[in-house]
Amino acid sequence: MKQELIALLAQKSFKYSPEPVFKLVSGRMSHFYVNCKPTVMHPRGMYLVGHLMFAAIRDLQPAGVGGLTFGADPIAMATAFASELEGQPMRAFSIRKAKKDHGIARWIEGDLAAGDRVVVIDDVATTGGSTIKAVERAREEGLEVVRAVILVDRQEGGLENIRQHVADVRALITRDELMAAIGA
Repeated sequence: MKQELIALLAQKSFKYSPEPVFKLVSGRMSHFYVNCKPTVMHPRGMYLVGHLMFAAIRDLQPAGVGGLTFGADPIAMATAFASELEGQPMRAFSIRKAKKDHGIARWIEGDLAAGDRVVVIDDVATTGGSTIKAVERAREEGLEVVRAVILVDRQEGGLENIRQHVADVRALITRDELMAAIGA
């Protein structure tokens, strides 16, 4: 499954240029561009991501899996669906970018309660900033973050930065694996 997902990401979500032509959120220019959404919203990609992410976290038996909207949302939903198919259900959750200011003011949408053990996920890590923000907001809501898993690690220090907030951090796929898939 992993090799098939790498091939799909390489086809639909990964771009490389010998010159740094891709502008990142930080404003820095890069040789690489990763947009996982075309893959994780594709039916086969959703299947592969859900099952691989579930395999990466099933040992923890977390109550939930999720992260900062919008990057983590399709991955969390695919993982929750796969978890039900595998007989070990876990709930998906989504962390807002801005706190809800009406009703019950919360960072998180989903069926979780303070004290629940969760895994925070993200689609791509460059510096790890989005994942760290998700971890902090999950903890603000009383959740126990037991692992962070990134779909694609750009191998630019993000996982190391996240480890300063969560000891157990993993990536399913690395930039090097995507580079190998495109023959670069």
